Amino acid sequence: MNRLCKPAVAGLVFLLMSQKTAAKPRPEAAPPGSGSEAMKGADLLIKCLEREGVDTIFAYPGGASMEIHQSLTRSKQIRTVLPRHEQGGAFAAEGYARAIGKVGVCMATSGPGATNLVTGIADALLDSVPMVAITGQVPQHMIGRGAFQETDVFGLTMPIVKHSYLVSSVDEIPRVVQEAFHIASTGRPGPVVIDIPKNLQQGKARPAMPERPNLPGYSMPPDPDPALLHEIVGLLSRSSRPVLYAGGGIITSNASAELRRFAESAGIPVATTLMGIGCFPENHPLSLKWLGMHGTVYANDAVNEADLVLALGVRFDDRVTGNVKRFAENATIVHIDIDASELNKNKPVHMPIQADVLASLRGINRILKSTPVDAARFQKWRDHIAERKRLHPFKFNDTADVIQGQYAIRRLHEICKGDAIITTGVGQHQMWAGQFFDFAEPRQFITSAGLGSMGFGYPAALGAKVARPDKEVIDIDGDGSFLMNIQELATAHIERIAAKAMVLNNQHLGMVVQWEDRFYESNRGHTFLGDPRDPRRIYPDYVAMCQSFGVTCERVAHKRDLDKAIERMLASTEPYVLDIIIPYTEHVLPMIPAGQTYREIITEMDGSGPHIAKQTLKAGENL
Repeated sequence: MNRLCKPAVAGLVFLLMSQKTAAKPRPEAAPPGSGSEAMKGADLLIKCLEREGVDTIFAYPGGASMEIHQSLTRSKQIRTVLPRHEQGGAFAAEGYARAIGKVGVCMATSGPGATNLVTGIADALLDSVPMVAITGQVPQHMIGRGAFQETDVFGLTMPIVKHSYLVSSVDEIPRVVQEAFHIASTGRPGPVVIDIPKNLQQGKARPAMPERPNLPGYSMPPDPDPALLHEIVGLLSRSSRPVLYAGGGIITSNASAELRRFAESAGIPVATTLMGIGCFPENHPLSLKWLGMHGTVYANDAVNEADLVLALGVRFDDRVTGNVKRFAENATIVHIDIDASELNKNKPVHMPIQADVLASLRGINRILKSTPVDAARFQKWRDHIAERKRLHPFKFNDTADVIQGQYAIRRLHEICKGDAIITTGVGQHQMWAGQFFDFAEPRQFITSAGLGSMGFGYPAALGAKVARPDKEVIDIDGDGSFLMNIQELATAHIERIAAKAMVLNNQHLGMVVQWEDRFYESNRGHTFLGDPRDPRRIYPDYVAMCQSFGVTCERVAHKRDLDKAIERMLASTEPYVLDIIIPYTEHVLPMIPAGQTYREIITEMDGSGPHIAKQTLKAGENL
C-alpha cells in the first residue's frame, strides 16, 4: 500500500467503525429542543447533557470545540469549570465522580487537547470511574487527511475506554449521549469517549430522542444465584478463619452498609484494598485496614492465613497479592464481581460469581437472618488477629522537632477529627495517607490506584470540592506529584474552589528513592527535585509560586508550628497550600517487595521483618 494512502484509509476505517457501533435513532419521542424547531448540533449536545442531569463540565476550549463552548455559555444548568490543562480537567472529572457517585464530564478540543485527556481516561478505566469525555474533531471531510490538530481519538482511546463514539450525523447526538451516560454508569463503571466533528456541531437537525437506551449487545449482570449464596453461608459454617477482602466495587455499588451488616452479624474481620478504603469503618474492631505491598502486617497475615476468603468487588491486583500463586494459598476463595472478565483472570478461585456486590450482600444477609452463623465460633480467630494488631501497628521513626510525613497526616486526622475528603497524588505520601488517616466513610479517600498517576491529587480535589462543597477537601500530596499539575491553582483561585493541599515536601521523588535505597544501593538515578547548585534551598518556592496564583501558602519546617498551621488551613474558606518540609530518608513501611509474599514483609528501616514464617499457622490448623 502506498504510504500516502494510509491516513485516508485509516480515517475511513475510523468512521466506519464508529458507525457500526450505532443503532439507528428511534423517532418515537420529541427532540430535546423547542418543538420541531431545528437545532445546531452544539446546542443539541448541551440539551442532551442537561437531560442527563449534568451540572458541571470541566472543559478547555479550542478550535474544534469552541462551538460547544458557545452553547455552554447559554446553559442555565451546567457550570463550566475551566481547568488550566486538559489533564487537570480529566482528573477533576474523576474527583467529581468519585466524591458523589455521578458521571464526571470533561471536554477538550481535537489533537493535543484530546491527547492530553488520555492519561485521565486510562486512569478512569483502571479505577472503574464513570466518566464521559467529549472531544471536538476536525470536520468530517478532513478526517484522515492529516488536518491541523487532527488525531484519531476513536482509535487512540480504544484500549482505554469502556466504549467510544465518533458521531457521524447530527441526528445521532441524542442517542449517543444517552447511551454514553448509560454505559459509563452501569455495570462496571468506566470512561466513554464522544468525538464530534466540527461540521456536525455547526449543522442543524430535528433529531428524535430515544425514550431509553437500545443496546442489545450490552447486558446487565445476572442476579446472584440464591443457591450459590446459600453455599457461601454453608462455607462460613464450616470455616474457622474467614476474612472479607473488600475492594472498590463495594463503594461503586453503594454496598458499604450491607458489608458492615454482614461482617458484624457473622463476626468476620474485614481487609480492604486501596480502592476499597472507607467501605468499612477503619475504627471498627473488625477492621484490618488495608492489605498489600504497604498495607498492615495483620491484614496481610489474616488473608494469607485464612481458610475462607470472601473477595468482594476486587481484582486481585499485583500490589495486593504479591506473588499471586502463593496468595491465600490455603484458603477456599469466593470471588464476587460485576465484571465477568475479572473472574479467574489474576487468581483462579474456587467459586467465581458474576453479580452485583450489593445484590449479593443483600441476599447473604437475608439468608443469615433465617440461618445465622454463630459469630462466637470465630472468637479465637479474632483474638489471634487482635494480638497481631498489638504487635504490628503502623509506626514510624518519630523525631523531636523534624516533621515526619506520617506525623503530619496523623495530626491532620486528629485536628479535623477525620471529617474530610482526602485526595492524593502518587508516591510515599499516598501510602502514608492510607496508613495514618483513619477513614470511616466511603468516597472519603480518592486516589489514583490502578494507573498510579502523579499529578492526580490537586485536580481531583477540585472536582471533589465542586461535587461536595459542604465537605472539607484536602489533597495530601508530594512535591513531585503536586508540581505536575500546579497550574490548577489558577483554576481554584478563579473559580473560587476552596480545595486545600498539604504538600509533604522532601525535595525528592520519595518512593523511587526508597526503592533506590532498598534495591539499588542508594544510587540516585535522577530523583533529586531540588536545585543541585544550592541543595539547601527549598526549590521550587511554593510560597512565592502560590502567591503569584493568588493562593495562600504557608511553609512549616518544625513540629512546634505544625498544629497551628493545620488549623489555619482548615479555617480558610479559600484555596490554601500548606508546604511541610520533611526528610527524604524516611521509608513507607511495612513493605512487601514486588513479587514476594507476606512472609517476606519488611517492617524496619534496617530491612528486618517480623519473622512471620515462624508464627504462621499451619495449613488446616484450627483456632
